[in-house]
Amino acid sequence: MDTSVVLRPLAAYLLMAPGLWSTATSAAVPPIAYQYAAQAAEIPPEVLYAIALQESGLELRGRRRPWPWTLNVAGKSQYYSSRTQACAALQYAARRVKATRIDVGLAQLNLGYQRAHYSAPCELLSPAHNLTIAASILRRHRRAGEDWLPAIGRYHRPAGGPLATRYQRRVSEYLSRLQKGTLQ
Repeated sequence: MDTSVVLRPLAAYLLMAPGLWSTATSAAVPPIAYQYAAQAAEIPPEVLYAIALQESGLELRGRRRPWPWTLNVAGKSQYYSSRTQACAALQYAARRVKATRIDVGLAQLNLGYQRAHYSAPCELLSPAHNLTIAASILRRHRRAGEDWLPAIGRYHRPAGGPLATRYQRRVSEYLSRLQKGTLQ
């Protein structure tokens, strides 16, 4: 099976589901799916959306959007035009690559480290399920009395350090652009 990047009908998908997964009509308000997942975990929806932009963001027609059928296999990002294609590629990758080297979906959940959250790997391709898990992980990483930025860093790298700091900085840039309404 060829696991190369597949980007055929992205525009058609975005037209079919504008209220759930496209960029919100107001730059400062994340799409409703992010709001629901964030509310359930008691986190700011903008934080969850900014994480998804960093993790699975894709430039399409001049706008950056999180893409639900994104895989990262051994450091290589792969974007698929359907859940079916992404699932087939995920199953193929899971047979050939160590699970801790595979990230899945909008929030790029790690197949190895997040085993407790799924019974079959393709479940992580469900946008709502993926966001719910990501929101709960982020919530667990927030410590009492601190803002969300350190938790964002620990979402990416629980041990902290330079990788967490760099990730935190990148997500913070998306947050700033969301707040200013300059995210395209």
